[in-house]
Amino acid sequence: MKTPLILLTAGFCLLTSVVQARINVVTLPGRDTVQLTIYNSADLTLVKETRFLTFRKGVNKLEFSWANTLIDPTSVEFRALTHADQVEVLDVSFPPRVTNLLEWRIQSEFAGEVQVEIRYFTSGINWSADYVATANKPEKLMTFAGNVRVNNNSGEDYENSQIRLVVGVIRLVEEIRQLAQQGRPGAQPPAAPAVWSFNGGAMRKAGMAMEAATDAAGGRPREIIKEGVSEYFLYTVEGRDTIPNGWGKRLPSFQTADVPVTSYYKFERERYGDQVIRYYRFKNDKESKLGNEPLPDGSVVAIRTVTGDNLANFVGRTRVKYIPIGEQVELELGNDREVMVKPTLLDWQKTNIQFDQWGNVAGWTVKETWQVEMQNSKDIDVVLDIRRNFAGDWELKSDAKYENVDKSKVKFVFPLKPREQKTFTYELTTRFGTNVTR
Repeated sequence: MKTPLILLTAGFCLLTSVVQARINVVTLPGRDTVQLTIYNSADLTLVKETRFLTFRKGVNKLEFSWANTLIDPTSVEFRALTHADQVEVLDVSFPPRVTNLLEWRIQSEFAGEVQVEIRYFTSGINWSADYVATANKPEKLMTFAGNVRVNNNSGEDYENSQIRLVVGVIRLVEEIRQLAQQGRPGAQPPAAPAVWSFNGGAMRKAGMAMEAATDAAGGRPREIIKEGVSEYFLYTVEGRDTIPNGWGKRLPSFQTADVPVTSYYKFERERYGDQVIRYYRFKNDKESKLGNEPLPDGSVVAIRTVTGDNLANFVGRTRVKYIPIGEQVELELGNDREVMVKPTLLDWQKTNIQFDQWGNVAGWTVKETWQVEMQNSKDIDVVLDIRRNFAGDWELKSDAKYENVDKSKVKFVFPLKPREQKTFTYELTTRFGTNVTR
């Protein structure tokens, strides 16, 4: 362990200088356990570590240093886990002319070994999610796997740590990184150790609730245990990991096979030009063998199995935003030239021209006849979503079924078999000037 450095003196006495105060100070044993609860919506991690200390009966002194780390000194807490009714923190002080250090005076009515817990917030540790979607050859089912990557740039090594990852939005009153800087040379030390630095008490509730998550059992493949905690969602990584400062680790989260997926294609000239954009569409619900937890935002790589021995082709890469339980997911995978849409204007007429009293054109109606050709050159079934945007007072007639998306947009949805071609037409009537009826 590099830092924080925690020191203990057996017995406490008032000394006249900082130098004298450090005589006979001994280094504590290493951490017994460490838990890291890492939030992904803010630069914030709750650290809970336990140690076994030997107390003498009477007043003992404990020192905590956060030098060269991003620990928030205003959040540091101490409590005894064993003999708690015999161990009491008398006060906390910040020694003069010493930076990055606080001192506890602890009254112990018990002489011997005590398990203690020290908790604090730190900055510089973050986590992110990434996913791999592996579709089968017909692109009707896929295996969807998730991973989490933890990066540690906090200035502190965390050995043999239990890792908990939290999805949820919090709003900090002060940034933890800024509070950590207060203890650097040349800065004023904090006046008193506030318990938490956040807005509204939600963090205390979430932090305390996380105590309920159980330690992972050994002897089984590692997994990430998920559970809801108030307005947050908690992922507990099974087992323990060492996360040295400056290092990152990628940990498996879940893998679900036979998730129903649709090869969904969109054409909308105003958004994509003449390109047809490919999507994988599925739902984060029980019917799709998902829906046990929300999916954090992250990057997605999509591949497709093309042979019986699982040789796969790269399909595309994209990012997804936070996906609640029950929500439909669309993975945008880029342009696909094997699906074609070609709109053609067949006829244009200007009719029903109206004039004002001075002979100027005051109103008119335009009628357009369009033909839209579609072709699926792929060897799989696809669903094609064609959207058309209209302005003004318009009316549409078509031999194909369509749906109004909003007041200026409609969509036509067609299933296409492998190598299938289809054509549909529509007539658009647009009224201008005094001809406008709405």
